[in-house]
Amino acid sequence: MFLKPIEQSFKVSYEYKLHFTKDLFHLDNKLFSDIIAVYGGGKKVKLLFVVDDGVANHHPQLVHKIESYCKAHENVLKYTDTLIVKGGEQSKNDDTSVTKILSSINKKRICRHSFVVVIGGGAVIDMAGYAATIAHRGVKLIRIPTTVLSQNDSAVGVKNGINAFNKKNFVGTFAPPYAIINDSKFLKTLEQRDWIAGVSEAIKVALIKDVEFFQFLENNAIKIQQRDEEIMQYLIYKCAEIHMHHIAKGGDPFESGSSRPLDFGHWAAHKMEQMTNYSLRHGEAVAKGIVLDVVYTQLIGLINENDLKRVIELFEKIGFDLSMPIEAQVDELLNGIEEFREHLGGELTITLLSRIGEKRDVHEIDMQLMKKAVLTLSELNKQKA
Repeated sequence: MFLKPIEQSFKVSYEYKLHFTKDLFHLDNKLFSDIIAVYGGGKKVKLLFVVDDGVANHHPQLVHKIESYCKAHENVLKYTDTLIVKGGEQSKNDDTSVTKILSSINKKRICRHSFVVVIGGGAVIDMAGYAATIAHRGVKLIRIPTTVLSQNDSAVGVKNGINAFNKKNFVGTFAPPYAIINDSKFLKTLEQRDWIAGVSEAIKVALIKDVEFFQFLENNAIKIQQRDEEIMQYLIYKCAEIHMHHIAKGGDPFESGSSRPLDFGHWAAHKMEQMTNYSLRHGEAVAKGIVLDVVYTQLIGLINENDLKRVIELFEKIGFDLSMPIEAQVDELLNGIEEFREHLGGELTITLLSRIGEKRDVHEIDMQLMKKAVLTLSELNKQKA
């Protein structure tokens, strides 16, 4: 007997919002409780908080404020616990923190109608998001990013993950958070290094999608470097808006294809992070990776020398170190191209520029010219030293 295949198709609609506030857990700030109340529909909702230890150290009253806030709004919020986890990229390099979160989800009986609320930098948000999405096949997640990079880029996407086998984000999931809340107060305690690092992602989206935004960054580079809060808030807002628009309207939110324009500069960035044992911040590595790919873009004739000069000068004015790996490490760096191809799923697709504000995807890289790009950038840095 011949049985025909049974076929069905379905679509799943996702919606998530990015909110902006200051001092989220002040007792008079109702944003957080209102977000939960809308979800709960009159019922109390269980909450498990996960806090980056760097954030906890810089904001020693944070855990107490969270507990007090939940008590003040206990008609909506059911507080269970706050976990303090290791911050930075090291939190993603093994499953220690993931296991800690999963264990607490189990002990506190956090279910699929409960929330994990993660407060921290991009690495902790990636890691905690991964733990939440694999528990019960998906616990609700709220992200509260605390760095420039996480507020304008990593926390506003739909990816979660940890590193494995010496490869960045080798293990992970796609799952939109229920909400993201950017609290500008957290940025005040950032080291200058972290204030600057996240700007690389704003330059990235400007280069591939918005020439006017690039010009804004050029015109305000010194103010950004000097920590102008109003300029930074606009930068974060605009970068996040472009990022979220691409996810929603770009046609491939879960990256089933090979074209990933938001990974511009990232093949080299991921490799340099790994080569330095993650002593480089992600944003610092992205800056180097973007400039390297722009040098290569100029070498193959897609952009002119003036555009290359504008890109390099912007990064330098903001305060980025654009040094490259030493010559003996160039071949190891270039291995990152093959690793990136594997990460994409087979076909190599590298985003370059056709001009500032407009991207072009290529499917082949001239390895000798890319090596020349590394050495060219190294020589430029020596001349300016």
